[in-house]
Amino acid sequence: MSIVNTFSLESNKKIKINFNGGDLSSDAGLLLIKELATIIGLTKLVKSLFKTTDSAVIRYHTDPDNLMQFIYQLIASYFEDDCADELTNDPIMTAILEKDSLASQPTLSRFFNRMDENTLAQLEQIESKMREIVYSIKHPEQMLFDLDSTLLNTYGKQEGEGFNFHYQAHGYHPLLCYDGLTGDLLKAELREGTKYCSKDADRFMIPLMQEYRRKYPAMPLYLRGDSGFASPSLYEACEENDCKYAIRLKVNPTLMKYAEDEDEALYRATRDNMIDYAVEYGEFEYQAGSWDHERRVVFKVEKPYNQMTHLFTFVVTTMELEPYQVIQFYCGRGKMENFIKEGKSGFDFSSVSSHSMVVNANRLLIHVLAYNLFNWFRRLALAANMRKLRVDTIRLKLIKIAAKAVRTARYIVFKLCSSCPYKQEFSETLLNIQQLRPQLE
Repeated sequence: MSIVNTFSLESNKKIKINFNGGDLSSDAGLLLIKELATIIGLTKLVKSLFKTTDSAVIRYHTDPDNLMQFIYQLIASYFEDDCADELTNDPIMTAILEKDSLASQPTLSRFFNRMDENTLAQLEQIESKMREIVYSIKHPEQMLFDLDSTLLNTYGKQEGEGFNFHYQAHGYHPLLCYDGLTGDLLKAELREGTKYCSKDADRFMIPLMQEYRRKYPAMPLYLRGDSGFASPSLYEACEENDCKYAIRLKVNPTLMKYAEDEDEALYRATRDNMIDYAVEYGEFEYQAGSWDHERRVVFKVEKPYNQMTHLFTFVVTTMELEPYQVIQFYCGRGKMENFIKEGKSGFDFSSVSSHSMVVNANRLLIHVLAYNLFNWFRRLALAANMRKLRVDTIRLKLIKIAAKAVRTARYIVFKLCSSCPYKQEFSETLLNIQQLRPQLE
């Protein structure tokens, strides 16, 4: 018989504390994520498609269970593998995984180490099929590929790590492609730290563009990228797959010469007022030495507020908009920086701690799947007044809700915190999830 110690406070003798509150959890909001994952078919898809090199015939903690456990851990912000040991008997986690206990940290570590190129392909296939299901609920009118790279820090002599001169740090340098309109992370590829941004960017994007061309032939495709992706091979890939693009060019004397007239016009316009902001737009046909034909380049020459120097922006494009509209379209890619920050801070994309690069690549795709599941949850089901909130705020308000598990002969009843201020949002979100009608195979 265990002894329950009761503590009292010096500040208020009427307050007593003990750890005899019952079967409690602080993550009741994960029940909403579980409901969504089931209704949109993610749980079933993982069970049918995901398998590591595990040779065991019978295993209590199966590969699909381990994968879903880790996804739920990430959504609840339990980023470290060690967190699995602390959650072993958590009533919410065990209920949504339909198990008596969770996989431990050593079990998860062995699970990750069994991953290889085949599991990478499986995770990509799961992502692709899930996009089809999500689009059957809410089909996009167009697709905006926002292409970028980032740095994932590494420590020690990990396979593939290297010093990246742009970030002035050691790490991996993955390619990321987001849907610039919804924030979905469409594709991610872990690369060596020393690789330049545009290296193999065409190879990275071609399968994705072909997938959309094959499945959604009438959908307009657009691509945005900064000057790191100013590569003729990427231009050609977009042109061959009927994908309109706007990609920034690095400023050089040749391009500035083409903009001389507008530059002079801006000097004349600001001669009597060198304080206020002013801008001129223009365009020209241009063929760099590495290009096989001329392409349209639009540009902006601007004088920032309270400055005398002029700033130049050049964008190569196949879009037929006015120059100022193309520039505005390109500048919208700044929103993607927020997506990357949310992925790295809110879903721990930088968790690439294995020595093996292929294991780290798999881990990245699992974190991507958790990010996307949460993003689908936010835009398809979340209560309307919460959809513009960031992940940490949503976790605080809707995931981290205290609950007590009461077990009967037939049911598990989760009694959520009576004083929760977001009862209405919880109920609205659950109703939204249950009203979804995805097209499942």
